[in-house]
Amino acid sequence: MKRHRSFSLLFFLSFLVIIFVTFSIISVEARKTNIKKKLHKRHKGGHSSNDHTRGSHYSPFPSPTPLPHYGPKGSTFDVLSFGAKGNGVSDDSEALLAAWKGACNVVGATVKIPAQLKFLIKPVTLQGPCMPDLTLQIDGTVSAPPEASSWPKSNLFQWINLKWVQNFTIKGSGIVDGQGYNWWSSSEFYDTDTQKIYKQIPGMKPTAIRFYSSNFVTIRDIRIINSPLCHLKFDNSKGIKVDNITISAPENSPNTDGIHLQNTHDVEILRSIIGTGDDCISIQTGCSNIHVHHINCGPGHGISLGGLGKDKSAACVSDIIVEDISMKNTLYGARIKTWQGGIGMVKNVSFSRIQIYDVMFPIMIDQYYCDKQTCKNQTSTVVISGVKFDQISGTYGMQPVHLACSNSIPCTDVDLSDIQLSPSSKYGGLQQAVCWNSYGKSQGHLLPSSIDYCLRSGGGLIKRIARSHDRVCY
Repeated sequence: MKRHRSFSLLFFLSFLVIIFVTFSIISVEARKTNIKKKLHKRHKGGHSSNDHTRGSHYSPFPSPTPLPHYGPKGSTFDVLSFGAKGNGVSDDSEALLAAWKGACNVVGATVKIPAQLKFLIKPVTLQGPCMPDLTLQIDGTVSAPPEASSWPKSNLFQWINLKWVQNFTIKGSGIVDGQGYNWWSSSEFYDTDTQKIYKQIPGMKPTAIRFYSSNFVTIRDIRIINSPLCHLKFDNSKGIKVDNITISAPENSPNTDGIHLQNTHDVEILRSIIGTGDDCISIQTGCSNIHVHHINCGPGHGISLGGLGKDKSAACVSDIIVEDISMKNTLYGARIKTWQGGIGMVKNVSFSRIQIYDVMFPIMIDQYYCDKQTCKNQTSTVVISGVKFDQISGTYGMQPVHLACSNSIPCTDVDLSDIQLSPSSKYGGLQQAVCWNSYGKSQGHLLPSSIDYCLRSGGGLIKRIARSHDRVCY
């Protein structure tokens, strides 16, 4: 009987323990569920003002930084939206830089300079690399600071500097005005040492638009005027196309080349009007595969290769085609110029289908180029080989053909074919063509007749002598 009572008591106590444990587990799970519901409610509805500062503690990791919003493909970044005034007086440089920075990160974006407004831009650098197919749309007028004395000395190399851009276009109906008048004549400069104002012509002048290390660039439809120095320059670039632009500066503006190429390859320049105080197009060392066609050139100094080899430097230029050109009132027509003492080579150059009007020296090779009264005679020279002058006709003012090759190394494979040049009724001109140490052949209709006897014929020895000096380049 006692034994039965003990067993009943033990069973009753065990039953109570089981009930207590079960109740405890249910209570804990209920509290966990309640906490989860509260957390879910907070995330869903947001934090109240009281727990805003505590909300971050509920997440085991910090929230990721959101990606910057650059806008959809093909967005337009109008400089007016970035604070530009467009009144020609206020400095709009920072607005242009801000618009560029935004557009640089968007595929197919456009930086817009709107029409009927004038934007004063101080020296700026528009830098890449940027997303592909970026466009600078110039429909208004972009003007440089008018006073030469106001330019910082550290920014005298170029005004608008573009570097490291790819697949980039400048286009529009607007004007880029370098306001170079004060750079071409004596300007007032304040000397901080003597505290006096002096008048002088600045020794260093900026290029209006310069591209450095940029590839697949197109410039079309715009006008570039009155640059203090060169108007449009490409350096260390490739894949360049310049189409239907106008470049102009007064005939007496010094060193205002239209387009200047240096260390640049794969270039096409076409359907453009260029008239300045210097070369319409200047092709310098390191250039190859250049095609220039359908250009109206004048006033100016014609289309030139060089000067090459200055200060005994190496110069390499090859595969140049210049064709379908009109030149009017220029000092030179088709010209190659080199300094004495240089090394390197010019080869595979063609000037063809050029119509000239009152050009002083239509055809020229000058291997004694000198920008001073006298230059020291030197035997080393840039070798010239494989140059063709074909179908050049019109009126000249001084001399029809002037080929002055180096005494030490002759020009070889020079062709003169179908040259029809008459003295200008305005200037007269000499009938005698001059060829010095130049070898090649003349053929077709030649006028004046002195051209037919100008070139010398040479065998393989002369060519081998010339080719032996081309190791620097090829």
